[in-house]
Amino acid sequence: MTDGIIIKGIGGFYYVETADGVFECKARGNFRNQSISPLAGDKVKISVNEQDNAENRIESIEERKNFFIRPPVANLDSLFIISSTEAPGINPNIIDKMIAIAEYKSVEPVIVFTKIDLNDSYLEYAEIYKNAGFRVICCDNTSSHGADEVRELLKGKISAFTGNTGVGKSSLLNCIDSRLTLQTGETSKKLGRGRHTTRQSELFKVNSGYVADTPGFSSIDLEKAEVIFKDELFDCFREFEPYFGQCKFSTCTHRDEKGCKICEAVEKGLIAKSRHNSYVQMYNAVKDLKEWEIKK
Repeated sequence: MTDGIIIKGIGGFYYVETADGVFECKARGNFRNQSISPLAGDKVKISVNEQDNAENRIESIEERKNFFIRPPVANLDSLFIISSTEAPGINPNIIDKMIAIAEYKSVEPVIVFTKIDLNDSYLEYAEIYKNAGFRVICCDNTSSHGADEVRELLKGKISAFTGNTGVGKSSLLNCIDSRLTLQTGETSKKLGRGRHTTRQSELFKVNSGYVADTPGFSSIDLEKAEVIFKDELFDCFREFEPYFGQCKFSTCTHRDEKGCKICEAVEKGLIAKSRHNSYVQMYNAVKDLKEWEIKK
């Protein structure tokens, strides 16, 4: 048995990176019976079959610390939330939703502003997120400013980039490591097959860690795939934590009630209004939702 990590899965084949190279594998049939689908980022044990035209197999999958449904990726340490100053511009509501999903999944969110050479609209938001307790990186992809800081945070971790089309994810990745733009990947050590052209979630080695190249890993995809229920939403806004249990009423939803310490902190400027507005919008979207209504 050999330990490895799935770096890509497509069409029932999984490409597992091990100390001896990348192996193309099929999953054992009992995974399907247990409704388990191997994902990029899964840590696995495989059996290697040395016979010609025989399949290597994924024998077991380690317990995941987290996973995302869309795109399919597991065991993320960090989620880099990319937003650009122009085209499409900064949308704090989208950023906050992505942060909340990361917090819910126990993934460390990192806020990245790109195209800072075009205008300084990012300065206000950078301050908001720094004050809320998040790591913020400001990047100019034309000069590679900020790329080294991002690269250092990738070291030894499994990370992914999220952001809508046009925010500069690909440009930033290219600044970090130009090899990430290559259209061909490693060849299977077992069968000698090249990389499939269909684009799926895939991990690339960067600075002793992995970056998930995930086409469609956008805010819309994550919103549709991940639901945070109202009772769990408070914990996804870390700057609310100092006020936990201090509201006048134990049933406080922290939207607009009298005696709400969260609302008082917003009025005093201790919590950004944009962050609280995002919380209220997210709460209202799920306040009548029941867990049994969600199809897993």
